[in-house]
Amino acid sequence: MSSDDSIRPFRIDIPEESLQELRRRVAAARWPDRETVSDRAQGAQLAQVQELVDYWATDYDWRTLEAKLKALPQFITEIDGLDIHFIHVRSPHANALPLIMTHGWPGSFLEFVKVIGPLSDPESHGARAKDAFDLVVPSMPGFGFSAKPQAAGWNPERIAGAWDELMRRVGYERYVSQGGDWGAVVTDIMGRQAPAGLAGIHVTTLLGAIERPPTPGVPTTVPAEVANALKNGEPAPAGLSAEETIAYEAFRNFATSGSGFRAIMGTRPQTIGYSLADSPVGLAAWCYEKFAEWTDTDGEPERALTRDEMLDDITLYWLTNTAASAARIYWEDGAHKTKVGGEVSLPAAVSRFPREIIPLPRSWAERSYPNLVYYNELEKGGHFAAWEQPELFAGEMRAAFRSLR
Repeated sequence: MSSDDSIRPFRIDIPEESLQELRRRVAAARWPDRETVSDRAQGAQLAQVQELVDYWATDYDWRTLEAKLKALPQFITEIDGLDIHFIHVRSPHANALPLIMTHGWPGSFLEFVKVIGPLSDPESHGARAKDAFDLVVPSMPGFGFSAKPQAAGWNPERIAGAWDELMRRVGYERYVSQGGDWGAVVTDIMGRQAPAGLAGIHVTTLLGAIERPPTPGVPTTVPAEVANALKNGEPAPAGLSAEETIAYEAFRNFATSGSGFRAIMGTRPQTIGYSLADSPVGLAAWCYEKFAEWTDTDGEPERALTRDEMLDDITLYWLTNTAASAARIYWEDGAHKTKVGGEVSLPAAVSRFPREIIPLPRSWAERSYPNLVYYNELEKGGHFAAWEQPELFAGEMRAAFRSLR
């Protein structure tokens, strides 16, 4: 672990020249011709991306976000040789439960900004003070304001271990963990590593648990016949429930037509990184496609996220030049994927948002988490649960961890 365990205050201060250079590059964009189909089958649609980018060049103001973030307590600490950025908000209520929340790609720590108030000070948001959380919201290595690894090896297992170190370093002997996307992979691994202080986990997807190598003697998330059918591209096996069939078809669709980005970033993150680091419009389109695909909006992410919110996230990637370093998490997981412990015996909770990439049914969640203490199906929401539906997400956190207080 790090030889320097100090915790240093962090304050965002982006030079004006960097913002001017971004506007210049956006204004000078060279556009491709329009897609030859009427839907998103070929990727992000030209008209939608142009509308977003036109707003970026004329009306978007990074300083608005910067001012909001400066009001939050942020810090940097070195763990295992790498500087980690994190928000740390202590609840005003006594006996608050410490909670670490982990983002994914193409998101960032910004996904959780809207739930910091409701979770840390629930009484001011119409909920009970006894459901309060102390919050730690880190940026994963290579993302946002965390440092970029200079050598290979920062895979999800290493991040999971770093998060336990982070929670102990800020003073928590007992805590819970939450994540979606890569954050769910890290959180699931934390559950398997079962560090002494971890009391329970919550995830909004089990994609990582499905895809990781099986541990001998530990049940896989999906039954063998389902895994074999998926591998062979076959129709859903007979006997699946309605929820299992929905999950199966979502998984098959993702594998056949929605996962090309994973193949690229999982094998050639450096190559795609040149384009994303040099072209803000390319970066915007690369991220916007996923906002359109993965939100509960039928391809119109503006119905769930404002243009400013999407551009806050995209601009964070641009200003920190982290498109390539963030993409490497896919390569790291593929190149250094390991079997992690046994089953998750810790208490686990799952929230099923209907437009998650794979909205997993309870039966599959129970296979992965035999000590499933909470499972709930929501009526709306997608992959970016806290970002899209902050009120519902906050309610899920309170309910999911209530029995662990």
